[in-house]
Amino acid sequence: MPRPLKVGVQLPEVEYVARWSDLRDMARTAEEVGLDSIWVGDHLLYRENGQARGPWEAWTTLAAIAAITERIELGPLVAATSFHNPAMIAKKAATLEEISGGRLILGLGAGWNETEYRAYGFPFDRRVSRFEEAFTVIRTLLRTGEIDFHGEFYELEHCVLHPRGPRPEGPPLMVGSIGERMLSITLPHVDGWNAWYNWFGNTADGYRPMREKVDSACRAAGRDPGDVERTVALFVA
Repeated sequence: MPRPLKVGVQLPEVEYVARWSDLRDMARTAEEVGLDSIWVGDHLLYRENGQARGPWEAWTTLAAIAAITERIELGPLVAATSFHNPAMIAKKAATLEEISGGRLILGLGAGWNETEYRAYGFPFDRRVSRFEEAFTVIRTLLRTGEIDFHGEFYELEHCVLHPRGPRPEGPPLMVGSIGERMLSITLPHVDGWNAWYNWFGNTADGYRPMREKVDSACRAAGRDPGDVERTVALFVA
């Protein structure tokens, strides 16, 4: 069956330095013209040809966008779970849920850009193992409001998420990854899956086998593929 179609936009990240006044106007325009969602990349630093470039911090930007819009959905595309303690990510997400009135879509990933990890002092090793623990903490806190967790990387003692946002089950969760282990960790739980344009050559023909891979991973996880929403980030020039 055909799926309902929504169209969103990701705001500039490092293409140029977009001041808050520019981002504010873009967000308001996106809502006014009827787009469905606004996305912000969660990165800290890039280096190319000896040049350093970086965006504004994602969570702060999303909170500001949530405060100046009323209808449009918004979220990180996607939030690197290793940039913050996972319980703190859940706290940020619950706060953003409240500010936006329940419009957050929480995209999550394990991160990939070693440059920013080294520069900001985050461990780059065993990212998927770290993600697996962080993902458990984040989804449990957002959906149940509490967790007692003792893992290899994170220790939480009777952590309670209070107050909570307007949706009792928390925001929908989305994963941005094509790794087999990442799919096996997330597809039993997430509401959506995102594909980045350079993973599939920015073409429909390139996307089809990737979609089929995710369909198979859904079935392996005991999910109906139709129950997991798909989003595709396209590069438009």
